[in-house]
Amino acid sequence: MTRMLPTFLRRYIRDEGGSASVEFVLVFPAYLALILMSIELGFVTLRHSLLERGLDMAVREIRLGTGTSPQHDDIKEMICENSLMILDCTSNLQLEMRSADVRTYNSLDTTADCTDSSEPTKPVREFTPGLQNELMLLRACLQYDPLFPDDFLGSALEKDANGQASIVSITAFVQEPL
Repeated sequence: MTRMLPTFLRRYIRDEGGSASVEFVLVFPAYLALILMSIELGFVTLRHSLLERGLDMAVREIRLGTGTSPQHDDIKEMICENSLMILDCTSNLQLEMRSADVRTYNSLDTTADCTDSSEPTKPVREFTPGLQNELMLLRACLQYDPLFPDDFLGSALEKDANGQASIVSITAFVQEPL
């Protein structure tokens, strides 16, 4: 019996069966995390691109419009119509617009107001429709639910009390004269 034990142990140590399972257990979580981060980042980029597109199309319509001052709800509706695949856009989008002096450029505040469904509805921070030939700054903030909120990229995103993350887009335009 004592002779067979060293032989058995040598064979057991030299046996390579199951070594692929160990590699799989060590490497698979890293690949899975990479795949989930890629999917999350892809959707964040898609949402941001669609918000930028909607904002650009709405601003183009304002600039080349009839010369009337558009109202908050009209601009919000234009942005949501042009940003095709954003879910529940009108309730998750917050707009801020004000004029800026060309000579002493004063930007918008560094923190954007976003809708937060855990709080009562906020009034528009500042929304001043521009006049002809006046430089206007328009900021849109969109709240969305991350696909994988507890995974690597989803947990790194800054979220509000309801677990929604924000995408902010800013543009400037001058309304054309009649």
